[in-house]
This record gives sequence, structure tokens and C-alpha cells, in this order.
Amino acid sequence: MQLTGSGILRSLFILLFHMANNTLSFELSSTIKELDKLGNIVDQIIQRFPIKSSSDSILMLVISEAVTNAIVHGNKLNETKKVFLNCSLDNKTLTISIEDEGEGFNPDTVPDPLAEENLLKPSGRGLYLVREATTEVFHNEKGNKITFKFHIDVFNK
Repeated sequence: MQLTGSGILRSLFILLFHMANNTLSFELSSTIKELDKLGNIVDQIIQRFPIKSSSDSILMLVISEAVTNAIVHGNKLNETKKVFLNCSLDNKTLTISIEDEGEGFNPDTVPDPLAEENLLKPSGRGLYLVREATTEVFHNEKGNKITFKFHIDVFNK
């Protein structure tokens, strides 16, 4: 994609706006290949916010699980649909939200991956891992957006 003069100015404005507001935003296509970008995204989050680089594995885990769910289950690998990842820091709380353009789901209906009948299933642990690794998790009413929070102190111990 080539940016015109006005496109460059718009992109610069958006970047400056997000930097001034202590936020980072990313847009991904709904392909498995996009998951390759997550390492770079996690690096940008660690550089932007006061998080120790040793915390990259926990961030990578929860972001990759949530983005994979958004791409595969939410957008059903439809390349025309996007996944939006937003990060912000407020009062030592890192908030990350991931939203897809799918129909949504009811997170209360997701089977418990620790139940005996689910232990050998090849999938179904993503949401569980996100819930276990974060301070707080919630979904919008439609069920196409997950937001999770970390207290920065968790990362700096």
C-alpha cells in the first residue's frame, strides 16, 4: 500500500494521537499468517508501556489466544474481515481489547476445558488461558469483543 501526502499526514496524526493518549492500536486481517505479526505487536506494547521485557511470554500467550479466536471463530478466516487490537494504560492498569467483525458468541456457553470429557479435545483452552493469566476479563454484549486487564505491578515483580 502506497500512502499519498494526505495519507501520510493522516497516519502520522493517528500515531501521534495514540501516543499522546497512551494507547496503541493495530488492525489485522483474518488470516493465520497475520499471527506472525503478534511478536512485533507484543514488542511494541513492551516498548510503549512500563512493562518488563521478561513479561513478553504472558502477553504473547493471551494476545495470541484471543487474536486466534477472533480470526478463526469470530471472523471464520474471512480475509475481508478485520481484527482490531487496542491497548491502553491508565493508573497502572494495562487494558487490551480484541474485537472481530463476526457474529459474536456467549462466553458463558464455552465448555470447561478441565472437565474430563474435554481434556483430550484439540481446542477449547484459549479463553480459559486468557482468564487464568489476566487480572480481569469481560466481553461486550454481542460477544465479538474481549477486553482483559493486567495490573502493571504483576509484570514488574
